[in-house]
Amino acid sequence: MMNKRTAFITGASTGIGKEIAIRLAKEGYNIAIAAKTTTPHPKLDGTIYTAAKEIEEAGGKALPLIVDIREEQMIQDAVDKTVSTFGGIDILINNASAIGLTMIEDTKMKRYDLMHDINVRGTFLVSKVCVPHLKKGNNSHILTLSPPIDMDPKWFGSHLAYTMSKYAMSMSVIGQAEELKKHGVAANALWPKTTIATAAVKNLLGGDSLIQVSRKPSIMADAAYEVLNMDSAKVTGNFFIDEYVLMDAGVKDFTKYAVNPEMSLMKDLFL
Repeated sequence: MMNKRTAFITGASTGIGKEIAIRLAKEGYNIAIAAKTTTPHPKLDGTIYTAAKEIEEAGGKALPLIVDIREEQMIQDAVDKTVSTFGGIDILINNASAIGLTMIEDTKMKRYDLMHDINVRGTFLVSKVCVPHLKKGNNSHILTLSPPIDMDPKWFGSHLAYTMSKYAMSMSVIGQAEELKKHGVAANALWPKTTIATAAVKNLLGGDSLIQVSRKPSIMADAAYEVLNMDSAKVTGNFFIDEYVLMDAGVKDFTKYAVNPEMSLMKDLFL
C-alpha cells in the first residue's frame, strides 16, 4: 500500500529536504523536488538535478522542478506537472525555510521579508495548491518542519523576526489539521531535538564547531518516514520531535546520528 506514493518536497535539493527525499526514495516513492537551486552554489551541497540523481539511485522516481515558493504560478505549474507525471500527490513536505537570527535593530527588512515570504506565505501557498490533490491521495500527510509553539519570551527576545515566521508555520499546521481532518488528510509538524548538520547551520549559525555538536540530517529523514506511515485519519495536529518519534518506533541507540559521538549535543531552538 505504501509504495508508489508521491511526495512533493519544497527545498529538496539540499539538507534535510534532500535527506527526507532519499529516505522515501528507498521505499519506492515518487519525489517531486521543488527547489530553486539549478546551478551549483559555493555554500550549498547540490542542485535539483544532483538531488534527482541521488533519489533515482536510492530507488525512487524523481521529478526536478524549478520552484521559487514565493511565486504562485511556479507552484501551480510544479504541482500540475507532478500530478500529470505521477498521477497525484499523497504527501507534502513543507521544508523550504529562510533563517536569520538577528535582534530587532540588526534585522534588515529584506531578510525579514524573505523569511515571511518563504516560511509563512510560501508554506501557506504550497499547501493551498496541494490540498485538492491530497484530499484524493493515499494516506495523505502534510508534514511541516516547524517547532512547537512556546510563548516563552526568550524565544522572541533574541530573534523576533525569525520566531514570528516559524511560529506562523506552526500555526498553519494547527489550522490545516482542524480544517482537513474531515477529509482524512493529516497535518503535523516535525522539529529536531538537536541542531542538524546542514549547510545553513554551518554557514549562517555556527560554522564547523556547531556541526560537531549536531546530528546528521538522516535522523530527521527517519523520523519523517515514521510519521508519514502513520494513519492520516488518526494522527494529526501533532508537533513531533525527531528523537521521540524514533524512540516510539523502537530506536534505542542514537549514536549513529551524531556527527561526532564524542561531543555533547547542542539542543535546537524553541525546545
